[in-house]
Amino acid sequence: MIEKSNGGFLISKVKQIQGRIFEKLLTEHGITQFNGAQGRILFVLWDDDNISISELSDKTGLAKTTLTSMLDRLELSGYIQRVCDSGDRRKINIKLTDAVRSLMSSYDAVSMQMNEIFYEGFTNEEITVFENYLKRVLTNLTRKETLK
Repeated sequence: MIEKSNGGFLISKVKQIQGRIFEKLLTEHGITQFNGAQGRILFVLWDDDNISISELSDKTGLAKTTLTSMLDRLELSGYIQRVCDSGDRRKINIKLTDAVRSLMSSYDAVSMQMNEIFYEGFTNEEITVFENYLKRVLTNLTRKETLK
């Protein structure tokens, strides 16, 4: 292992800068109904609707406590609803409303634009290698977190 590395610092810095750019792009595309962090939740739900809070937490990487307060705001805005699971009434699932489904194509356009900015100058092979390395880092971190 090398003596000193900056991977964690660089990842944090990338996350902060990309977040600011993403918020700006959302505004430029007229998406002011929710912020980028809430968009991450909606993005997962647009792909896989009617899932449990635990699943949503796993897929977004957000802690359940953070997620719960964000879901409260999204529910108050009329973008999601909490519904009882058909198989287990004790289990609550998160489901999108029609009001937010109409924003999906605009959000996808912003995501595509963000990817173009993010990967400018990269070859497809470099993107694949880079993302595989990130997945390995994520696996290492996830494994460490679950060993608590």
